[in-house]
Amino acid sequence: MRLRLLAGLFSLLVVLGLPACAGTAAGKDTLYRDLGGEQGIDRLVETFIRKVGRDERILPYFARASVSHFREGFTTHLCQVSGGPCTYDGDSMPDIHTGMQIDEADFNRVVELLVEAMEDNGIAYPVQNRLLARLAPLRGEIIHI
Repeated sequence: MRLRLLAGLFSLLVVLGLPACAGTAAGKDTLYRDLGGEQGIDRLVETFIRKVGRDERILPYFARASVSHFREGFTTHLCQVSGGPCTYDGDSMPDIHTGMQIDEADFNRVVELLVEAMEDNGIAYPVQNRLLARLAPLRGEIIHI
């Protein structure tokens, strides 16, 4: 139930156009640190990849993907989005997802898998929500019906 609420919140953040940058303390970005820095993001991405690999509904979207390329790109992207010392210079979200025919239900399922991965890694709910708020603006660049 909580996963559906978070997926709904993720979509709602996009619709309402809330700022993507939340969770700063006295002007200093702490999300990267709160995710566990480089090691924490690496663990999160590994857990997420395992979950995707076991999900019969979502795995077909990754059938032609290089796991190592995805791991590197997603890790760098999460590092940058969370305020870490990384710069994502990979393909744009529309370039990656155009032609994949990702619908809202499948997009929400991927969000659920990410939330499950964060829970498995002991990431606190407020930290999860801050990361989701930063990723929410990408929704429109990923869903192509």
